[in-house]
Amino acid sequence: MDKKIKNEEVNEEIVDKTAEETENTAGKETECKEDSKDNEKKEQTPDEKIAELEKQIEELKVQQLYKVAEFDNFRKRVMQEKADLIKNGGAKVITTLLPIIDDLERAQQNMDKYEDVAAVKEGLLLIIDKFFKLLAQEGLKKMDVVGEIFDADLHEAIAMVPGQASDMKGKVIDCVMAGYTLNEKVIRYAKVAVAE
Repeated sequence: MDKKIKNEEVNEEIVDKTAEETENTAGKETECKEDSKDNEKKEQTPDEKIAELEKQIEELKVQQLYKVAEFDNFRKRVMQEKADLIKNGGAKVITTLLPIIDDLERAQQNMDKYEDVAAVKEGLLLIIDKFFKLLAQEGLKKMDVVGEIFDADLHEAIAMVPGQASDMKGKVIDCVMAGYTLNEKVIRYAKVAVAE
């Protein structure tokens, strides 16, 4: 039993010594490599250092030129895309309005054939209703302003009407021209008459 324990202790000592020797050898090799690198750097003449630095400067200049050219191309591409968007931005809305134009043309062609004014009027009202439904799908909404409190962010007062009931003071009593919002943003203010 004692022999086994002694053998294990001896084996552990051998392993520990081997590990220390390996670490020392690795450390010495690393130091040698670092010393040789330092010697190589120290051995460069000033002219060689200058040449190396000039080479690095040239490489940086080329990289900068590529980046400037790349950014310039990006800027031009974005400007072209913006111009195309502005030029063709209304295409979607016009495409949605084409069925209304077709309906109006059909109504115009058939107007002379019908002598019944009520039928023509009904057809025109259907076209107008379809027109407003298409615009509503695009986010257009007509403001309902009569009876509302005057709000300068939504309304434009074109007349002040005196002699109104006290509960109507400061409220819109008539809308001369309808106001519209597009996706909750006012695109035309409602022109209104306000009670004094």
